[in-house]
Amino acid sequence: MERKVNIIGAGLAGCECAYILAKNGIKVKLYEMKPDYKSEAHKSNDFAELVCSNSLKSESLTNACGLLKKEMEMLGSLFIEAAYNARVPAGQALAVNRDIFSKYITDKIKDNRNIEVVYKKIDNLDEIEGIKVVATGPLTDNTLMNNLKEKIGQEDLYFYDAAAPIISRDSINMSIAYWGDRYEQERQKSESIEEWKERLSKLPEADYLNLPMNKEEYENFCNELVNAEVVTLHDFEKKEIFEGCMPIEVMAKRGIDTLRFGPLKPVGFTDLRTGSRPYANVQLRMENKEGESFNLVGFQTNLKFGEQKRVFSLIPGLENAVFERYGVMHKNTYINGGKLLDNNFCLKKDSSIYFAGQISGVEGYVESAASGMMVAYNIIERFNGNRIAFPEDTMLGSLAKYVSTENINYQPMNANFGIIKPLDKKIRDKKQKYTTLANISLESIKRLKEDRSWR
Repeated sequence: MERKVNIIGAGLAGCECAYILAKNGIKVKLYEMKPDYKSEAHKSNDFAELVCSNSLKSESLTNACGLLKKEMEMLGSLFIEAAYNARVPAGQALAVNRDIFSKYITDKIKDNRNIEVVYKKIDNLDEIEGIKVVATGPLTDNTLMNNLKEKIGQEDLYFYDAAAPIISRDSINMSIAYWGDRYEQERQKSESIEEWKERLSKLPEADYLNLPMNKEEYENFCNELVNAEVVTLHDFEKKEIFEGCMPIEVMAKRGIDTLRFGPLKPVGFTDLRTGSRPYANVQLRMENKEGESFNLVGFQTNLKFGEQKRVFSLIPGLENAVFERYGVMHKNTYINGGKLLDNNFCLKKDSSIYFAGQISGVEGYVESAASGMMVAYNIIERFNGNRIAFPEDTMLGSLAKYVSTENINYQPMNANFGIIKPLDKKIRDKKQKYTTLANISLESIKRLKEDRSWR
């Protein structure tokens, strides 16, 4: 097999993938449609443009994204190298000067003799022979998108990301929360409170965890929700997203009782605190089969991340909530990776095609670059006649597993401790738990690197 790879898109994932491959002696042809063509969000002619925030999140190893960055640094990431070169003061967060960051990566890519940059818009993957890495990002050009529809099917290509927040189970106040599907948990008129609680104790864990609210709690929550700060959307996103999926804060502005007749409908439940129907009821659905994380049902939102934590923590039972992923709503092209990709980010029905970046089903700057890194190392091993899987006790491996695992509600995912392989023993202290997980992860990355001849 010719040791040559074609990469479409010089964004974060494409540049990271190209750099790792080239550093390991593999010839790369990197296709980029800028400067002749730009998406609605891109302004600069440089590669790896940061189009939203300039923050790359926390550097702490007890933060999932901080751990991911450390794993990438250990494996020779250009993304991390550029971030440290362009960093600006931001407390515990790693924030960068966008222009310096992008220019640093652009120069490194252009100066590498193993990388040929081709300024061309790719409309059809069949134009390119050999191994192809699709790293075109969440705003993939429409012509190529139509070509992808033909290859993978319309039903497995999504255009808008409306993801609700995900909460760590350990941070939910289980003295308030209760398991129950609608009507199954409701107290019958003929039952005394004691009989009802006895029946509940014999029920298996249901599909949903419920958080009841009284009138005062509900009205306080709604008041804070409608007055909270929201993210400013791009003009091209506003109309289409609001037509397709209503943010919870917009729904709340339609009237004080709107949520009680929508996602917070209390019918069919009983509040453990009172023995009566709650005024409103928030439902949480398991995000993974281990039940380590829960999705806030119906809470798609445009609230800023800090506002999500502040407002959603007003819900009884979530006062100490740890958010493993905040809700997002924006234009985002991505494939159903859980159905289409293996854990090497390779298309199952066409081994010549890989996907990297947000189009693969990861969410966020760091995660996009991380997927590009994993694709590169997977291809390197393929050229060497091997196949690898990044360990599931690492943040890199957890993302690869998530992207390649079928899920009926498949949504883009960012790094969080809810997707990493759980510990064999229960550790209640959150900081100690995350420290333990981080130490295990970094040891696994160290062993993986020692076992390979990666540069």
